[in-house]
Amino acid sequence: MSQLSVQDIKIEDYNYPLPDERIARHPLAERDKCKLLVRDSHGNISEHLFADIAALLPSDSILVYNNTRVINARMRFRKGDGGALIEIFCLEPVSPVDYAVNFASTRECSWLCFVGNSKRWKQGVLTQKVTVGEIEITLTAERTGREGNASVVRFSWDDDNVTFSDVIGAVGEIPIPPYLNRSTEESDSTDYQTVYSHIDGSVAAPTAGLHFTPEVLDRVSQRGIPRRELTLHVGAGTFQPVKSDSIGEHEMHSEFIAVERNLIAELADTSRQVIAVGTTSVRTLESLYHIGCLMYQGKWTGEVPQWYPYSEDHPRLSAAEALHCIVDALDRDGLSTLVGDTRIIIAPGYEFKIVKGIITNFHQPQSTLLLLVSAFVGGNWRDMYDFALERDFRFLSYGDASLLLP
Repeated sequence: MSQLSVQDIKIEDYNYPLPDERIARHPLAERDKCKLLVRDSHGNISEHLFADIAALLPSDSILVYNNTRVINARMRFRKGDGGALIEIFCLEPVSPVDYAVNFASTRECSWLCFVGNSKRWKQGVLTQKVTVGEIEITLTAERTGREGNASVVRFSWDDDNVTFSDVIGAVGEIPIPPYLNRSTEESDSTDYQTVYSHIDGSVAAPTAGLHFTPEVLDRVSQRGIPRRELTLHVGAGTFQPVKSDSIGEHEMHSEFIAVERNLIAELADTSRQVIAVGTTSVRTLESLYHIGCLMYQGKWTGEVPQWYPYSEDHPRLSAAEALHCIVDALDRDGLSTLVGDTRIIIAPGYEFKIVKGIITNFHQPQSTLLLLVSAFVGGNWRDMYDFALERDFRFLSYGDASLLLP
């Protein structure tokens, strides 16, 4: 499908009635006891338990999941003594721009942030006392610039022994999705993290992975199915609805990705079916293909443009050719990890190059995530969602899961 045809897709065609009571406000007590909808390669739909997913995966699979960890991205300050409450929501690092270096910063760092109650904080510095372990610090926040509807905020504190990771761990809170319509609870600090998360940076969880337990992962390995990791730091844009009539007017958010050279080389040569855990893993894996094509054309500048997959000048390499372009470039530069950003939008008409199966939750109406699911199942998403609604599946981040096979 051409770029213009994809851009003409009407988002109203991806609406469905989602009763409020079907939105899971909390996860089940046992992660892997949720329902699992399975759609097989013939389009047949059946109901299972997620705990049994290892037995349901193709024997020639390779499972790839996102190891990102949700940070305590939401901070609250009081303006003056008893003044207005100002909420600062950290989106992505500005200085230092590298996530790991920023989290290790002492004394100061800057982030791109959303500011709640922004009209009450037009100028000046916000200050609060924070206890980090046994150390009391003074934390300040100052707006130093704007980027669209977000602000650049410089954070500073007065102790060289305290990192920014320590700061947000002490003063911040886990930013649960707005559609849960509740405040963050202590249990979310554990519930809203996957068991394999270990790379700090996301402001939202890759929620398909929330259902995995160490025991389920062990059963996957016992079947001889390799497990591999990559990183995409999920941005707040994942909750951004498509407000335009057609998706061509919707701007995708940019997200940071990092994939090790050895995994890219393995994917280039494997005969196994790549099963992606969650839409973030899908977007990362498919972005790899397009990064390789951009490198082949000499056009790689560090970010996959939103509409590049549908462009007329796309070289349409094979998956192996594109991935080997990346491996060759990393080897020439002596790098062990590919780092970049992606704005890729996957919508009906997209041709999947890497991913052969998806584990994912049930998504909001009229969302880009639902567009991705529709693209993968050839437009037959309504049958799945009707099945799930009729059988009391739970929806959205803390809800039930699906396994979509080629």
